[in-house]
Amino acid sequence: MKLRIATYNIHKGVSSFGSRPRILALKQAIDDLDAELVFLQEVQGRHDLHAARHALWPSEAQHDFLAGTTRHCAYGMNAVYDHGHHGNALLSQFEIASSSNRDVSDHAFEQRGILHCVVQTPAVAVHCYVVHLGLFAAGRRRQTEGLIETIEASAPPDAPIIIAGDFNDWRDHLSVALQTRLGVTEVFDDGKSVPRLSDFLRRKSDRLPKAMPARTFPAGLPLLRLDRIYVRGFTVESAEVLYGALWAKLSDHAPIVATLRLN
Repeated sequence: MKLRIATYNIHKGVSSFGSRPRILALKQAIDDLDAELVFLQEVQGRHDLHAARHALWPSEAQHDFLAGTTRHCAYGMNAVYDHGHHGNALLSQFEIASSSNRDVSDHAFEQRGILHCVVQTPAVAVHCYVVHLGLFAAGRRRQTEGLIETIEASAPPDAPIIIAGDFNDWRDHLSVALQTRLGVTEVFDDGKSVPRLSDFLRRKSDRLPKAMPARTFPAGLPLLRLDRIYVRGFTVESAEVLYGALWAKLSDHAPIVATLRLN
């Protein structure tokens, strides 16, 4: 079985500059990805101010609007404010058998969560985790520990898993822990690289190849490696970041698309 998947931080459906609405164009762009599973971050379940200001703003929640009539969806609400809320979402062409959201916020000013969905594909149940980690390194380490604990507690050790989202890990300090404890592979890791000396000195027990995620931020001129897809139980057939003027207008992050084959 093959799966085409994508991960995308949609910046709440508005442009990076001027907060102009982009949600209608985002829906078309996401549909054009032709992905069976789409992992989304910064999805607005409700935003009263945008709805009042923009005549074409969808009346339903963004995850429902983006799913349309052809996909199933699940939403994990993380950040709540007077005029609305936002979080992570999963769009799926397959039935979502269950979903749950874990709050991994490290402080009151930056709400973060992990959305776990069990997707029933024709071949097997796939455990999907939509992730958006914090801006501070110490908090990301604690949130990664929470992610690992969540996966160990919710997915059987032989179950196929996909972890995707905005890790905000531009120095790539988290891959080794995920590889070591979960047995995952980052989709851009060719398996030929070696751990950096700093990683070796920090954790002598680590001997796994060092992943080299793609640059996805800012979308107009990607410099930072923020967005990731980690998999277990799949072979990565292809992975790419979608660059260009279209994507730069839609969000401050560029999406990643990968084709996986079930082992």
